[in-house]
Amino acid sequence: MRLPVLRSHATLQPQELSQAAQDAVGQLLREGESQNTLASYRSALRYWAAWFVLRYGVALAMPMPAAAVMQFVVDHAERSTEHGLRHELPKDIDQTLVANGFKGKLGPLALNTIVHRLAVLSKAHQMREVKNPCDEPKVRELLSKTRRAFAKRGERPAKKDALTSDPLQALLATCDESLRGKRDRALLLFAWSSGGRRRSEVANADIGMLSLLPGGDFVYNLAHSKTNQAGTDRPDNYKPVVGAAAQAMAQWLEAASIREGRIFRRILRGGHVGSPLSAAAVRDIVISRCKLAGVEGAFSAHSLRSGFVTEADRQGLRLADTMALTGHTSISTVMGYTRASESNRAAALKALSALRGTSL
Repeated sequence: MRLPVLRSHATLQPQELSQAAQDAVGQLLREGESQNTLASYRSALRYWAAWFVLRYGVALAMPMPAAAVMQFVVDHAERSTEHGLRHELPKDIDQTLVANGFKGKLGPLALNTIVHRLAVLSKAHQMREVKNPCDEPKVRELLSKTRRAFAKRGERPAKKDALTSDPLQALLATCDESLRGKRDRALLLFAWSSGGRRRSEVANADIGMLSLLPGGDFVYNLAHSKTNQAGTDRPDNYKPVVGAAAQAMAQWLEAASIREGRIFRRILRGGHVGSPLSAAAVRDIVISRCKLAGVEGAFSAHSLRSGFVTEADRQGLRLADTMALTGHTSISTVMGYTRASESNRAAALKALSALRGTSL
């Protein structure tokens, strides 16, 4: 079949994208990324640009030389010397970065932050289809040895404490019958009991995905998540919101008169319901409730996720069932969330004692 050649628009070349197509590709890529990911990318690239112009006196351009990437690593990663731990970032540059909001505090960066910034730089080079300095053998070797150096010093990424059942109950006890109290009770129970939802999943929870079951329980369809970016319909998308969590959810929805849109909203002065909560606001609610309850420790929104996994392990829930609720696809990842309790450690010590035929 022969098709006519249309002259109503410019003829495209198959080996290259038009500017309009490039713009459309960029829009689709941005829309497909989560807001948290986009924000972290922008923050990292802003930092790269600021550090580069302060360090070299010229604007950042790609491709970046591998030597500059290696300089970034030694500027920000501490290393052991005969004079103690050192890094190479000049004090005046460090102070300028902090003073202008590019850096949170003076001093070296955490290993996770360095790795993330390198990953973002690598991604930026890939998207521009230019030579990627992060793929250079000398850069990869430096990063590998830097990881080992941190590990040898016993430095590990800090993990937030787990909000298991007991501390969670303490937080719930601070939630009164005010509109704010009802919202926070529903939020905490929804996030925890449905499988330890991420803060972005809580902030983006939409009433259109919440279904009421006979008897008053709910099921929530988590159609899009970190491990299901394509929104594929899968059996484990459906998360239970039952018992106390269902009761708290029903009370909040009724009190706030929420019929459409996001479930969890801001509470304005005068007790009015405002715009949807941000992911940062979810974190702030957890932290503030911990303070009100007098629960001591390093807690954040992710503590609900690690708390659920830890409690599931304590209660003997099958790992496959736990992963179906959390949405994890990696066994090692979900096991990394489990925080050993004192009772678990005591049981392990007794088991070892019995094997050795001694008493502790």
